[in-house]
Amino acid sequence: MKKTLITISRQHGSGGTEVARILADRLGVWYYNREILYIAADKIGFDSLDEQAMEELNYKKSSKYMEGLSVMMGTPGHIPVYNQMYKEQGKIIQKLAGYGSGVFLGRCADYILKDFENVTSVYLYADDEFRQKRLSEAEGREVPMADIKKEDKTRESYYNYYTGQKWGDVINYDLALNMGKISFEEAADVILSYIEKHR
Repeated sequence: MKKTLITISRQHGSGGTEVARILADRLGVWYYNREILYIAADKIGFDSLDEQAMEELNYKKSSKYMEGLSVMMGTPGHIPVYNQMYKEQGKIIQKLAGYGSGVFLGRCADYILKDFENVTSVYLYADDEFRQKRLSEAEGREVPMADIKKEDKTRESYYNYYTGQKWGDVINYDLALNMGKISFEEAADVILSYIEKHR
C-alpha cells in the first residue's frame, strides 16, 4: 500500500475519534491521538501529570499557573510550557509520519504535515443537537451545550494561535464532512474513496 497520511480535525462531539479508528482499522495503520501528548509531556519533564493536567498544559496558554511552571521548572530560556508542548508534538507527529502511514487526530497535524506528500486533511462537523445527543449518550448524562461550545473554543484558539489559520475554515482542508448527515462508516467510505482517486 502506498504511504497514506490522514489528519482529522473536528468539532467536539462530531465523531472524530470513531472515524479515525475506523480508518486506521480499515487501512491497517496506526491511529495517533493522546499518545502524542504523553510523549511530548515526557520530553519536557511533565510525564507525572494526569491526563487532565496534561491537556491543560497543552491548551491553556493564558494560564498564569502554567506560565509559573515554566519558570519553576527551569525550562530553556523560560519558554512557556505550552509552546514547548506544541513544538515537541510537532516533532513527534513529523517523525511518526516519516515512519509510515497513519491517522492523526487533532494536534494541528494538518498544518504540521502540510509539506508532506500523500496527506489528506479532513474536518468533521455537525449541528449542535447531534453533538449534544451523542455526547450525552456517551457520558450517560446531559452534557450542557455551553460545555461543548467551550471545548470548541479551546480547540479553535489553540489551532488559530499556532497555525495562523482559521480552525474549521474549509479552505484549509481537503474534505469537510457533516457528520449529522452520514454514519461513521460512511464518512470513512468517503475519505477512502477520495484518497483512492486523488492520492
